Amino acid sequence: MDKKSIITLAGKPGSGKSTTSKKLAERLGYERFSSGDLFRTIAKERGIDILTINQTAETEKAIDLEVDEKLRQIGESRDNLVIDSRMAWHWMPYSFRVYLDLDILVAAKRITAGMDPERMVAEHIPSEPGQYAKQLQERLDSEARRYENLYQQNPYDLQNYDLVVDTAANNPDEVAGMILEAYGLWLKK
Repeated sequence: MDKKSIITLAGKPGSGKSTTSKKLAERLGYERFSSGDLFRTIAKERGIDILTINQTAETEKAIDLEVDEKLRQIGESRDNLVIDSRMAWHWMPYSFRVYLDLDILVAAKRITAGMDPERMVAEHIPSEPGQYAKQLQERLDSEARRYENLYQQNPYDLQNYDLVVDTAANNPDEVAGMILEAYGLWLKK
């Protein structure tokens, strides 16, 4: 399969997908797309939070199908992209597939640190990181069930990726640097 100049980033919430995708897109001069942003837009349109939209998507397959079809179209028609998405690696096997790994409690602490209290209330995010970690795990479990049911795929299986980076052990610039180095080598193979 031919490679395309596309980096797909997957990982748990709080692992740094948004920050990393922005840094990579800027450094490479690539366009950036986030399926999480699309999911948040759908949730907002329905007047619900991100956990609820994920749970709703378990029974309303049209939500995932809409997001995934957009991903497929983007991957087929464009190049020079950085895509932050749990399933883009699956839809774009010709991309450089990266997983950003992070302990769920560390993720909860990262996400809630300095978060606007109004947003926390609006999105039903507990202020206690341990409680929020449980909510994040429910979201991950919901996503895993959905993707297994829809596509027989597990986005949290590290064997799906060309590179796995521990974002707790590396700051955002180091993470971006590691990905850029590995991406450059991947392109040359």
